[in-house]
Amino acid sequence: MTDTLLFAAEEPVNSEAGLPPWKVLIVDDEESVHRVTQLVLKNAYFDGRPVELLEARSAAEARALLEQHGSDIGLALIDVVMETDDAGLQLVRTIRQELQNEMTRLVLRTGQPGQAPEERVIHEYDINDYKDKTELTGIKLKTLVYSSLRSYRDIRTIDHQRRSLETVIHAIGQINQVNSLSLLASAILSQLISLLNFEPDAIYCSTRRIYRDLPRFTVLAATGNMKPLLDHHNQQALVQFEENELPEELQTAFGQALAEKRSIHTDQGYIAYHSGMSGAESLLYIKHRSNIDEHGKHLLEIFSADVISTYHTLLLKEEIQETQAELIYILGEAVEKRSKETGAHVKRVAEISALLASAYGTNQVFVENLRLASPLHDLGKIAIPDAILNKPGKLDAEEWQVMQTHAEIGESMLRSSDRPVFQLAARIAGSHHEKWDGSGYPKGLKGEEIPLSGRITAVADVFDALNSARCYKEGWPLEQTLQLLQEQSGKHFDPQLIELFEKNLDSILAICQRYPD
Repeated sequence: MTDTLLFAAEEPVNSEAGLPPWKVLIVDDEESVHRVTQLVLKNAYFDGRPVELLEARSAAEARALLEQHGSDIGLALIDVVMETDDAGLQLVRTIRQELQNEMTRLVLRTGQPGQAPEERVIHEYDINDYKDKTELTGIKLKTLVYSSLRSYRDIRTIDHQRRSLETVIHAIGQINQVNSLSLLASAILSQLISLLNFEPDAIYCSTRRIYRDLPRFTVLAATGNMKPLLDHHNQQALVQFEENELPEELQTAFGQALAEKRSIHTDQGYIAYHSGMSGAESLLYIKHRSNIDEHGKHLLEIFSADVISTYHTLLLKEEIQETQAELIYILGEAVEKRSKETGAHVKRVAEISALLASAYGTNQVFVENLRLASPLHDLGKIAIPDAILNKPGKLDAEEWQVMQTHAEIGESMLRSSDRPVFQLAARIAGSHHEKWDGSGYPKGLKGEEIPLSGRITAVADVFDALNSARCYKEGWPLEQTLQLLQEQSGKHFDPQLIELFEKNLDSILAICQRYPD
């Protein structure tokens, strides 16, 4: 039987909305004990929440309830003598050792104190109190439950704060490894939920940015009822909304904060406003079930300012990275267009190279750097005369010798930078015309002497060059291109990369469709 009881000496009050009752487990084989306990604890509250009384008449029943509810049970009042003389003592060991429950407060009650002397029991068993049933008057029972639940509440709070601190420290350690603002924002907002120590109904964070004179709300993270506003299918993308596309409650809340240009507390939620150096206005909206005290408001102000500042910093970092990538593509495409070749070639080579690098098992940093660096594989062609670069027919021996110099020229141009991406691009430029059997140029490297970045880019470059129309040829049929790659496995190309290419052909063809000429 399960009864919900009210616990406090004062006049009953309504439970705070959404807060669960305190669970108290009564373990005793005497029916009269259960009836008296229910009578004593009638019409009482603790900390604004009711008490749910769980009843067990044996250690076995108690174990089943403890396995079901776990450490959500705040207090267990346990009889020592039940189906056996030490059933209660063994139950204590089960709770602490087998069930690994350190949270629930355990109080032993006995009507036969001689069976289990108090000093020995308290010393040998992990309990919080030991009482003779004859001394537990109505007032003392209320006091015992009151103090035990207060202890349980404080222990849960400390444990909650400890776990929150661990999570925050872990998140801080991961900040430099996060490539997406939405992923980092979600992680930070999860910490905010934990640190607030209350149950938020929904949390939503957005940044209002001005782009080409059009207002946009960019969703950085969302939880609860706001989750549909975040694109879960593509966590690398930031989702943007017009102001009138947002839920009505957000339009109202954001409109007030933007109009007054300040953070606002209401009975329904909290809106943190922050104006960045770039002119962007950021808003953090938290909807909660109950009012936040002044300490909580102060914590929110500090935390929100730091969170939004972090967003702006990472946004600036992401914009710099995107600008760098865009400039690299523009430079690579400029070289391709000068040789009257397709500008989309460099994008396809970049994506195919990244795909092959990932399939090869390289780390994500290498994959992303290769995606950025591979578009510069033919940078040295900028120094090749137009008459040779755009000759429609076959080059003669002297012209071919000049054409081959573009590999060393590109490497020389790029290696002057100490940036990792350009150092990698230099290796690619200087090695993507080397061949697995050593017959390539400019250095005649063979096998694994050729940098992996050069071997990968070589496969992507040759495949796309053959598959695409150039000034001196038509594009090959796919079957013919694949046949050549297979024939050149172990000669021109790394055999393992050709095997990976064939296994991932569908994804590679999807890249070609995504970046058409």
